Amino acid sequence: MAFPPFSPTEARTRDTFLALMWAFSYPGRVHQLPEMGTPIALIAEALLDLETSFYTSDPSLKPLLAQNGAQALPLEQAAYHFYPLGAESDMMTLDKASVGTMLSPDTAATLIIGCTFGSGEPHILRGPGIKGQQQVRIGGLPDIFWTLREVVCRFPLGWDVYFVDGSQVVGLPRSVRVTQTPAGD
Repeated sequence: MAFPPFSPTEARTRDTFLALMWAFSYPGRVHQLPEMGTPIALIAEALLDLETSFYTSDPSLKPLLAQNGAQALPLEQAAYHFYPLGAESDMMTLDKASVGTMLSPDTAATLIIGCTFGSGEPHILRGPGIKGQQQVRIGGLPDIFWTLREVVCRFPLGWDVYFVDGSQVVGLPRSVRVTQTPAGD
């Protein structure tokens, strides 16, 4: 039995979802989002719907994020957080984002953060989906992000994070341990 072909929208959403899935399956590896739209719009289209919620500090993003019926909620309650610039002021409030509970770790927030790959301090990732270790350089993030993540990520609690640079995405699940490499390494 043959299945009908995907519509352009279905194909784009499927390709975006697959890139996001593989980004979490292989943390620290760069995956390519489709070239058919802005990265934030593609991710919102793939992840947000009537049963999800979002937070962004950027008022101009709210209409875009609400297009599929997702509800804008306060930082403490939203399932998905969109920080396209990774601004320090946004990172300073992340301690309010949900890390889930021991009974419901699935209520933790998923963060989508804009950054620059290949710059910044090197970090070593270890954990599920990584053979040995994986080094990443994610620039444009204030140090407070890494400090807060270290405090809140106590698996199964913590945030799942997608870092986005242009049409590229890197996943950082809460199950992955991150250490900064010493200067000179």
